Amino acid sequence: MILHTEITGQGQAIVLIHGLFGSYENLGVIARALAGQWQVVNLDMRNHGRSDWHDTMSYALMAEDIKDTLDHLGLEQVALLGHSMGGKISMEFALRYPERVSKLILADISPVQNRARHLEILSALEGIDLTNLQSRQQADQELALSIAETGVRQFLLKSLYKEDDQFRWRFNIKALIANYPRLLEAPPSKGPYTGPTLFIKGAESDYLLPEHQSVIQQLFPQSKAKVIMGTGHWLHAEKPVAFAKIVTDFLLS
Repeated sequence: MILHTEITGQGQAIVLIHGLFGSYENLGVIARALAGQWQVVNLDMRNHGRSDWHDTMSYALMAEDIKDTLDHLGLEQVALLGHSMGGKISMEFALRYPERVSKLILADISPVQNRARHLEILSALEGIDLTNLQSRQQADQELALSIAETGVRQFLLKSLYKEDDQFRWRFNIKALIANYPRLLEAPPSKGPYTGPTLFIKGAESDYLLPEHQSVIQQLFPQSKAKVIMGTGHWLHAEKPVAFAKIVTDFLLS
């Protein structure tokens, strides 16, 4: 599958890959910060944003989507930056095609099985009747019955749009629910990827933990880590300047 791309800047290519409920727009701040020195290829993964929808999702399939897209763009080797689910997709691509990845940056994610922490969100999204939805405010009120955090609801509502007088989600909620157990899995390929790898952790997040270190070293033996204090899982949105500096320093090193 050839994915929707937003390409800015010039120079060596870096590919940005968003998380579970995201789209290329969620990494826009980072894309703008990097576009002065690199060609930034910002992707919408399958069932997200403006890319095609498909009933099946897995890390193996999504890694192949990236390969198809890079082949289509004529890009032989790129740096990869992925957040959360996008980080696992990036890991899988690097483990499958190490010669095509110059550097690997993984934002707040580990190559391990994750616990099911999004079930309430998935249920809340599925419960909104888009055919009878009158406003974004109404959607927010319905989500608030299950999701107390205003910031989480605002993030989800960024993917709600109106077309032909009908509200729609930019992500395929049915496919996300059907494939969610597979998205919790560790990347299937066993590698290793021996290129330069950087894990960036949000200090207040529990997605990347000390007990994951042995698996990380086995799969990514040339990896190092940075921690951004005062941030959670959405570290690139919470402290974009600090995040962009860490990424830039690593790419230039």
